Amino acid sequence: MQIGFKLAAEAFDPNTLVRQAVRAETAGFDFVECSDHFHPWLDEQGHSPFVWTVLGAIAARTDRIGLATGVTCPIIRYHPAVIAQAAATTALLSGDRFTLGIGSGERLNEHVTGAEFPPVRVRQRMLREALEIIRLLWRGGYRSYDGRYLSVSDARIFDLPATPPPIAVAAGGSSAAGIAAELGDGLFATAPDADLVQAYQDAGGQGPRYAELSVAFADTDRAGAEAALRTNRWAVGGWKVMSELPNPANFAAATTTVRVEDMLENFVCGNDPKRYVEAVREYTDAGYDRVVLMNAGPDPDAFLEFYSSELAPLLREAA
Repeated sequence: MQIGFKLAAEAFDPNTLVRQAVRAETAGFDFVECSDHFHPWLDEQGHSPFVWTVLGAIAARTDRIGLATGVTCPIIRYHPAVIAQAAATTALLSGDRFTLGIGSGERLNEHVTGAEFPPVRVRQRMLREALEIIRLLWRGGYRSYDGRYLSVSDARIFDLPATPPPIAVAAGGSSAAGIAAELGDGLFATAPDADLVQAYQDAGGQGPRYAELSVAFADTDRAGAEAALRTNRWAVGGWKVMSELPNPANFAAATTTVRVEDMLENFVCGNDPKRYVEAVREYTDAGYDRVVLMNAGPDPDAFLEFYSSELAPLLREAA
């Protein structure tokens, strides 16, 4: 089992994200995962720097900790050839510590280019083509590809790592889990869904299984829940809402009825390390071996100290 720390790029400026990654390495996390957004979910979060620049800075400032995107959409805002180049460069700069997490995207980020945001069934077809393009370019040499949705013309990535970075594919159902098994090296999820792991493995997937766990560290449960309500109430709406709304203002309007009680129900709040261990165990029991802690509490530095001094030893013991 590995434990990761989520770098919430929607909530912090780039310099703070780099500093948090350095502290996460010192605290003993196995990897950091950084979101790749153009917009934050809510205006209260207030940030959204370019993830690839942030990752390069983290690679230069750290020595051991793994890096991952969580996740990048390589089909609309980005062309997959650009992501293939970006991921290869990040792998080189980090000394092969990078994992490329990819998914089919959210309207929040992808609509900004003015391109159509297609339904999920089409996005999954596009994602399949994007994965094929990335794999093709990582083979080296000049490559061309003619797909139904995406194409590449005589392109070559000159700086490639000796071993391509692993790709973890985000999935919310059996269809995407099948893509992860066929064209990815791992699975990426947002809930302790044992059926999703089973679908991935039934399709032949044998790689690591990543999942995100929402927490809100604070002196009291309510203080954690109140902090999460201010900046992370978007998270309780479910994936169909999260993938379709176009702007932070829409997420604000869609979450006016979310209560502190909802955050208490959906987040691990407060400072009891045993409850955090129990929540992680729920994920590992469901078949996930890479659990990412997404802290929405009011003091991220205090959470990193809590992890180092109290939580990490208990997790090691549990493992």
